Amino acid sequence: MTLPGEPRTSPIIPSYGESSLADLSASLLASLTENHGANVLGLPETGRACLLLIDGLGLELLRAHQAAAPFLAELAFNSRPLTAGAPSTTVTSLGSLGTGLPPVTHGMVGYQVAVPGTGRLLNGLRWPQDIDPVGWQPLPTIFERAKSAGIAAINVSPRAYRDSGLTRAALRGADYRPADSLGALAAIAGAALGEADRTLVLAYHGDLDSTGHLYGVSSPAWANQLAHVDKLAEQIASSLPYGSVLYVTADHGMVDVGADDRIDADEDGSRLRDGVALLGGEARLRHVYAQPGAADDVLATWHEVLGERAWVLSREEAIKDGWFGPVGTEISDAMAARIGDVVAASTGSWGVVATKAEPLEASLVGMHGSLTAAEQLVPLLTFGAR
Repeated sequence: MTLPGEPRTSPIIPSYGESSLADLSASLLASLTENHGANVLGLPETGRACLLLIDGLGLELLRAHQAAAPFLAELAFNSRPLTAGAPSTTVTSLGSLGTGLPPVTHGMVGYQVAVPGTGRLLNGLRWPQDIDPVGWQPLPTIFERAKSAGIAAINVSPRAYRDSGLTRAALRGADYRPADSLGALAAIAGAALGEADRTLVLAYHGDLDSTGHLYGVSSPAWANQLAHVDKLAEQIASSLPYGSVLYVTADHGMVDVGADDRIDADEDGSRLRDGVALLGGEARLRHVYAQPGAADDVLATWHEVLGERAWVLSREEAIKDGWFGPVGTEISDAMAARIGDVVAASTGSWGVVATKAEPLEASLVGMHGSLTAAEQLVPLLTFGAR
């Protein structure tokens, strides 16, 4: 672990507009149709494309486990990395992939974020019934834009996510095809690609992420699950119709956070709750919402308590430095209010947990959200049918 006082590395600022997840989906759409946005990644023109999204498959993890994933490892040779975005978490990354826009624009800026003016948090994975997902994220999705351009858009994902708030906010517009096993995912995604001359398929697999959360990315369980993912990708690749392209990427990476690397904001005597109205985000990237007039004091306290264990910035500093979108992007007051008054991104293997408020999340082994290479860098692997 990285000890207080040790030199820290700089955060990896997401490469918005150049090589981020938002740029991937925008480039994908451009590759499928003429005059439909910028293809900044230079993806090859094609009539059919499948994007296989492996939740939690960071580029560093793939490089460290090549023996478990020979097919993916071969594709990764000389491939380009992408940056996930901030935070490096599923809610935000799906927002970026789903819209082709950075977090500061689509507004899905974290796992748990403040609902401005309400004194409450919105959990993007457990969407509250009284908040309209389309109202929260009203911008057109890539799938809606694809359909308007005459491209078939299909989402192959677990049945449980069909009507979720996250799906409705970030991925609406695609025809939903439930797939609740690896075999079903490969078969349904492969068949969907052949249904129309121009088709965009999103195939999502989440078990690698959940395995990492529960057992850690250093565990045999995680490596075994990666081997299954490797076979999944190979099966989809082998079933591609002529002229199709398979892209494999991830929404974020992951790091293991050991028991000695956890700073508990809920423990007796902790100063991390002083002046704090709401504690959002997650252990590896915290949105800290201050009580009225307390933002400067909260920033100073978090700086003092965490030291070199986190990059601690004010909301204004994080926006100015390009954490949530390209430097210079204009942002409304309402959108800015979703971001914490203070933002703390953990370095090394540290995490700020909340054992009383978030007992489930605090019990996890693998975590993500920060701006380290292990969490921020994701692969972009390409396989073209011959």
